[in-house]
Amino acid sequence: MRKSFDKGIVTPQPVFIIATYDENGNADAMNAAWAGQVGPKEISLSLSAHRTTENIKKNKEFTVSFATKGFVAESDYVGIVSADKVADKMEKSGFTVTKSDKVNAPIINELPVAIECKVVSLTEEFNETRVVAEIVGMSADESVLTEDKVDLAKLQPIMFDSSALAYREIGDIVGGAWDAGKKLM
Repeated sequence: MRKSFDKGIVTPQPVFIIATYDENGNADAMNAAWAGQVGPKEISLSLSAHRTTENIKKNKEFTVSFATKGFVAESDYVGIVSADKVADKMEKSGFTVTKSDKVNAPIINELPVAIECKVVSLTEEFNETRVVAEIVGMSADESVLTEDKVDLAKLQPIMFDSSALAYREIGDIVGGAWDAGKKLM
């Protein structure tokens, strides 16, 4: 028997760490689960009021890194602590950064995959800032690559389970895309 609800939540969601520079060139990062890739060249974010949101509005560039199993506490920390209240948020998180060579934004060294983005559109609705950005590049540490492709088993990205308010690991491969359904043809 199915149960009906008044609203739905898509879960699990990727845990993205959004990194920006402020007007003084200081790195900032936040945890954003309300985000996703929309097609091969764009990413979409839904952000509430944060310093990172203001930095994106000003700079129109940012990076997105995948939070990983080895950095759950650090990734959660940058989501629960405001840079407006903790001046050395990045230092306290233990994250270090290198400037992206494609956008004016930091790459978090400890997170092995970073997507480099330029804002295409910003809209304000429902007390949220909706950001659509073009993916202009990606960098990945060789430790998470297999045959020049990101290997999720090596990366160990985590997902946000909004029902349980928890982070979960991604599991095993259960079938091939554009392949598993061929047995029904």
